Amino acid sequence: MPTPTAVELLWGIQPRPKRGPKPALSLEGIVAEAIALADADGLSNLSMQRLAERLGFTKMSLYRYVPGKAELIALMLDTALGMPPEMTVPGGAALEAGWRGQLALWCETLYERFRAHPWSLEVSVGVRPIGPAEMAWMECALDALAETGLTTAERLDTIVLLTGHARSLGQQVRGAGAEAFEQHIAGQFAAMVDVAAQRYPAAAAAFAEEGAVEGGEGALRFGIGRILDGLAVLIASRAGAPRPTLGP
Repeated sequence: MPTPTAVELLWGIQPRPKRGPKPALSLEGIVAEAIALADADGLSNLSMQRLAERLGFTKMSLYRYVPGKAELIALMLDTALGMPPEMTVPGGAALEAGWRGQLALWCETLYERFRAHPWSLEVSVGVRPIGPAEMAWMECALDALAETGLTTAERLDTIVLLTGHARSLGQQVRGAGAEAFEQHIAGQFAAMVDVAAQRYPAAAAAFAEEGAVEGGEGALRFGIGRILDGLAVLIASRAGAPRPTLGP
């Protein structure tokens, strides 16, 4: 049997043997253990050898299910991202907040998935195979924008903008909670104000103001709001409608 590609593994288009003894491992179990290892110790500490040891098998046993680390990582990413948030309420009606509320939920949920699996920030960029879960995220956002009047290119660019925002904030607070991140930044700038306030008066005044640093979640929602404000203006201009009231 030829070695399966990452795309074939992601989409389940490799035929599975129907005869013979029941396999001792499963592809799903291997991927789940690899995610747990990467979550705990980082992607740099993930190897086929170490994964095999955690599973209690030999490295060669794993190669019967997945041909190498690159294919394994593709499967890990799609599994870790999971399905996008549900954009309907019971009965199938769309969320009352419309496209704006749907995209805000979409971006916040993506951010949380990145936070839950920090290594996913490293492997979700560049040219790579796309799996069914990641495709479902795209489908979800495109569907939310379907009635906005935006072109296909503009809807796809909207996905890029929101994904980039979630990724950027995920990278900033990586390895720390939002509260810890806020405290760290506030502490750094408090020290800066003490020693360099005269050289940087605008920065010193800004960070001396109470509530200036709100942590990852505050910046996340602020950025989402501004991206969606811009979209709202563009959508209204296409429809010839009055300029919209911008969101929080």
